[in-house]
Amino acid sequence: MNPPTGPIRAPLAGARFVSLPASPWLAAAPIALITAVPVLVLLGHLLHPDQVIWQHLWRHVLPELLVNTAWLALGVGLGVSLLGVSLAWLTAACDYPGRRFFAWALLLPLALPAYVTAFVWLGLLDFTGPLATWLRESWGIHWLPPIRSRAGVILVMVLALYPYVYLTARAAFQGMGPRLTEAAQSLGVPRWRAFFRVALPMARPGITAGVMLALMETLADFGTVSVFNYNTFTTAIYKAWFSMFSLPAAAQLASILIFFVFVVAVLENLARSRRSYAASTRASQIPARIALRGGGALLAFAWSAGVFGLAFVVPVLQIADWAAGVYAQDFDARYLGFAWHSLLLSALGALIVVALALVLGYAQRLRPTPAMRLTARLATLGYALPGTVLAVGIFIPVAWLDNQLIAFFRLDGQVLSGTLLIMLLAYCARFLAVGFGPVESGLSRITRSVDEAAQSLGVVGRRRLTRIHLPMLRASLLTALALAFVDIMKELPITLMTRPFGWDTLAVRVFEMTSEGEWERAALPAAVIVLVGLLPTYWLIKHTEHAHT
Repeated sequence: MNPPTGPIRAPLAGARFVSLPASPWLAAAPIALITAVPVLVLLGHLLHPDQVIWQHLWRHVLPELLVNTAWLALGVGLGVSLLGVSLAWLTAACDYPGRRFFAWALLLPLALPAYVTAFVWLGLLDFTGPLATWLRESWGIHWLPPIRSRAGVILVMVLALYPYVYLTARAAFQGMGPRLTEAAQSLGVPRWRAFFRVALPMARPGITAGVMLALMETLADFGTVSVFNYNTFTTAIYKAWFSMFSLPAAAQLASILIFFVFVVAVLENLARSRRSYAASTRASQIPARIALRGGGALLAFAWSAGVFGLAFVVPVLQIADWAAGVYAQDFDARYLGFAWHSLLLSALGALIVVALALVLGYAQRLRPTPAMRLTARLATLGYALPGTVLAVGIFIPVAWLDNQLIAFFRLDGQVLSGTLLIMLLAYCARFLAVGFGPVESGLSRITRSVDEAAQSLGVVGRRRLTRIHLPMLRASLLTALALAFVDIMKELPITLMTRPFGWDTLAVRVFEMTSEGEWERAALPAAVIVLVGLLPTYWLIKHTEHAHT
């Protein structure tokens, strides 16, 4: 065969699509179905509701859930906006003592699951807690604001979720540089007004994206609201399934929650698509920060240190103190089992997630069409869905399939329900986006010229993937593995609702101990989860700092 003449790019593209016309779709479509099937099953319950169940929910359940969820979303949205934007502006645009430390340290609360922060503060501020006891005995103070309240839930979730807004807002403020506010000041606009009239409006898309992410986490939260006994849709879904033994009621509630989550996801996507900042020229990248002096510097330091202390230092120190106090009498062979189950599930789940992310990313690379990008978006949509919703949405079709297998093969027991397979499927649906992000980013950095060079050397197909692309993706794959591993380690509702009998994990142990008010005993498994959670946080800090240096 004569070698092709003319430009290489056109024959390469044609050869790629002719030789593999269907395999990208055959690979990507089943991955998308892992998320699409549970969503469609639950939307079917929303479109065809059971009238008896719906009437019961509307009379006795939904009013409280709607009010509680609305107040929670409103309070968390306002709180994370205040903390995230103010801290982002201080560390990005101002210079004060400790700024370099707080710039990365304010991201550390991401290593703490919100339910861990919740039980720490509940244990500290309860009537019998160490802080309340110390205030009574030392200062005669017998009254503290009630922590078991709507305000308490909002405060804890704000402390846990503000880094989402801090991260996106700081990137926006750093991207625009100080020149714009300086220009406003040269026109006679005071510095504080220049922030509200120039910097804040330009950073609004990034801030909105961060707030939407925090709101999605709020709607998806199960552990925090369970610790506070604050009824939301996630706790109601769990109670409907495991207390009322009504899977249809759980599915009905899950379908309603999906609607709210989709609204927030669409708003977040719109904010992300409209995100635009001032061009980062060399001039705008000069670190000409506003130098704070005297009282301004003291206030900036106190605000940064106060938030960092409440969100990270106090919870970590209290967890360490409680864990050290109960270690001798509480640590036994059971904890080895909890740790083994957590490590095994996290490792298996992370490996499967990254493998599917690689297949999905490579399929998108081979066929970069709008339809394939839509398929990838659908496959990674599960990260916006609460774990309780995915647990119910996956269990329903699996239970139906189980019944069909039992009837057809005349089996005595269930085949799929209550197995690790269900948990792993739910993990894949929930965390595929976590693995897909780094893989997609890594693939985008491999230029087409690399493929063309490999083609000219006769390295094509599977050999090109294994010998060229995978070595170049090593860092991205390791990042995806670490992120997925830790997210699965911290995950609570899916594990709690779909685990096989006796498969307790560290997160389940935390839930059981906090349900009984055993804060000290909950600290021991929580300490391990926090230590593991520091790994992706450290990666995120390094990645963020590298991006802005």
